[in-house]
Amino acid sequence: MFLIRRAQSPSVPTDVGLAPNRRRDALLVADLQDVPFWRRASPALLAVLIVGLADFLSGKDRYLAPLMTVVPVVAALTLRPGELLAVCALGLGAVYGLSHHDQVDNINDARFLYGAMVSYVVLTLFSAWVARIRMRRAAAFAAVRSVAEAAQRALLRLPGPVVGPLRLAVRYVSAADASQIGGDLYSVLETPHGTRVAVGDVRGKGLGAVQTAAIVLGAFREAAYDEPGLRGVAARVEASVERHVPDGEFTTALFAEFRAPGEMELLQYGHVPPIRVDGDGRTHVLDAPDPWVPLGLGRLAAGEPSSWGQEFGAEDVLVMCTDGVIEARHRESGEFYPLAERVGPLVRGAARSVGELEAAVGRVYADLLAHTGGELGDDALLLLITRTD
Repeated sequence: MFLIRRAQSPSVPTDVGLAPNRRRDALLVADLQDVPFWRRASPALLAVLIVGLADFLSGKDRYLAPLMTVVPVVAALTLRPGELLAVCALGLGAVYGLSHHDQVDNINDARFLYGAMVSYVVLTLFSAWVARIRMRRAAAFAAVRSVAEAAQRALLRLPGPVVGPLRLAVRYVSAADASQIGGDLYSVLETPHGTRVAVGDVRGKGLGAVQTAAIVLGAFREAAYDEPGLRGVAARVEASVERHVPDGEFTTALFAEFRAPGEMELLQYGHVPPIRVDGDGRTHVLDAPDPWVPLGLGRLAAGEPSSWGQEFGAEDVLVMCTDGVIEARHRESGEFYPLAERVGPLVRGAARSVGELEAAVGRVYADLLAHTGGELGDDALLLLITRTD
């Protein structure tokens, strides 16, 4: 019934250590205190108005003023203790005014008035205590969340909109509550051997998936600068996963390397195939000619993975994603999201500029949410890449 939209704040703290002013800013965001007072107080004030009108319109033979006790309860959800006392003082005045209107303040019926006012005052004081506890818990949550965000950003290390000869646009959604990174991962690095990209999807969710993602990203960031070939990079990542990840766990991955203009090299480890959208909006699913098993399962397969080359022109858009995108189900029919069928018109012409590319990834993500009804049940990553050369 009452709608309060929290304002988007660009100043949510991400440092591990919280200075007093940053802790205050975190509390403002976590506990709706960045919303104007009149908006936070409007539910309680509206309750005062509704009870007052109900008592006044029902006539003097019905005494509805005790219903005003709902005001402190509502106020405790959104107001500070001092603000709550101020709003509830208005409600107390309304209780007395309605009692006088209903003529229950005379010497014979004054016990009703005293009972209503005493109950209201006691409930107001209790609600102020509840509001204080709520704010303390919100402050603790804000501090913990800021530490988590700092760790998540350090792990993911978001690249800029331009890396080497590539333009990038990303949408990343974690299925974990209050989290910015889950089992999906990506990294884009400009190295002496070309610009290299890694996209992966760790089996599972939660802390275990984040730990595995950290292993994969750490190994890729080291190997990408050292290894002259893309297969050498992937082999180093595979070795790190086998060494540090428990048996039975695996990660699908897709590696890409961009050296010469107009072409790219791809290496797939059981991951969702990328899609190339040309300048006319036609889609080309880039299936691997020799698919390989996910990272962590290489010892179970005979032979070794092989990369393959693909053309990638100045007007093309490369769409890379994880299972959370193509396995997102329709809100009614339950059908998977048909990315290959719908992405062409959504990203056509996005190679012209960084702004166009960012708008394109926003359109794809909005279309994905419309398909699911507004929620995603799994980690999801969308990465759009174009060339600047």
